[in-house]
Amino acid sequence: MRRAVYPGTFDPVTNGHLDIIRRASQQFDEVIVGVLVNSQKTPLFSTEERVNILKEVTSDIPNVVVRSFSGLSVNFVEECQAQVIIRGLRAITDFEYELQMAQTNRILNPGIDTMFLITSLEYAYLSSTTVREVAAFGEDVGRFVPPVVAEAMRRKYLEKKAQTEG
Repeated sequence: MRRAVYPGTFDPVTNGHLDIIRRASQQFDEVIVGVLVNSQKTPLFSTEERVNILKEVTSDIPNVVVRSFSGLSVNFVEECQAQVIIRGLRAITDFEYELQMAQTNRILNPGIDTMFLITSLEYAYLSSTTVREVAAFGEDVGRFVPPVVAEAMRRKYLEKKAQTEG
């Protein structure tokens, strides 16, 4: 079985992420979306929320599994008995960082390859950071994320606003 892992923070998952997931699912028997638990960051959504959202928005793709992980992606890939790490590239700046990570991962585990998928042009500008910034100002992010994500973000930012005012 050809298995790949698409690791990331997915805070939030965007239409660009979903594009990569869908395209990877056509190339592999199974794609495991690995949601990174990163204690160095303060995400908008908890790990459990991100996993649940990803499960919901990928429920129509039968060969996609969503799991959380901590530590190095290459170790998670090995744990999943996968052969490939999937990474999306939006621009040349992404490539420099991703190439460095791919080479490091290859040294750490020569049996695991990295496959780069170029983001579809319609999502090339899109990042989770940008989506969070737009949502934080109360703007509709429905063009950038699935409807369930847009609604979850709207609720999160309303909660945050109520906490700071209350």
